[in-house]
Amino acid sequence: MSRIISWVEEASKPSYIPPAGAIDAHCHVFGPEAEFPFSPKTKYHPADAGPEMLFALRDRLGFDRNVIVQASCHGTDNSATLNAIAKSNGKARGVAVVDPVINDEELKLLHEGGIRGVRFNFLKRLVDDAPKDKFLEIAKRIAPLGWHVVIYFEADILEELLPFLEAIPTIVVVDHMGRPSMTQGRDGAEISAFKRLLDEHPNIWTKVTCPDRLSAQGYPWDDFVEVVRPVVERYPDRVLWGTDWPHPNMQDNIPDDGHLVDVIPRIAVTAELQRKLLVDNPERLYWAD
Repeated sequence: MSRIISWVEEASKPSYIPPAGAIDAHCHVFGPEAEFPFSPKTKYHPADAGPEMLFALRDRLGFDRNVIVQASCHGTDNSATLNAIAKSNGKARGVAVVDPVINDEELKLLHEGGIRGVRFNFLKRLVDDAPKDKFLEIAKRIAPLGWHVVIYFEADILEELLPFLEAIPTIVVVDHMGRPSMTQGRDGAEISAFKRLLDEHPNIWTKVTCPDRLSAQGYPWDDFVEVVRPVVERYPDRVLWGTDWPHPNMQDNIPDDGHLVDVIPRIAVTAELQRKLLVDNPERLYWAD
């Protein structure tokens, strides 16, 4: 079986220069498979995209640090993510995916390895099971470590997830704003429902990421900018940004990471907003200790 490549060989150099200390707060590594095999349950089989590639991209794009989110192709074995953090010279932290039966000693080892959050995935095309009760148990156990929860879901299940989200006793970070429709515009039903969630729950943050996934218009993603700029301006202390490299499952619509970086000043239009988005906010979550 041929392995999937979902990233450009060499990203263009962005016009936008991030502020000193900027953090790509949502990216992944794949393998290398020979050293870190993929989960037998994986829904996709990517080519290797290891830490050396990630850090070379970081430097090319003008960023200083990374937050590496465990990719679903590796299941609950976080070895590839931990390996990348260990090779970063202190310039990376991570978000793990864990088995509900994980013990406290294993959580401690993840913390020592640079993990600062756990991810719960509710996308049926990526995972077979998303047990809310077991996820909530994990959330209660990681809260004393100062970790947060990252949640990936689509807009059509937001209302269904509300009781679960409200029961989480720590910071919650929603991936890609819960994937609202961009065709509805800046005042559309789905983004409005998501903003109500943020209004009512100050512990909920979001990643203003993935125009390549969410835009209905395609590059240069004007519909994404129109919808997302007001989110950044309304919640400046609760937004994060990341490339999503190496763009899992985007092999049919591969974005140029340099173009993604050039969206930043279009959604965060002042130097203050850019610094909060790229430096201050991710530092609070990942480098507070």
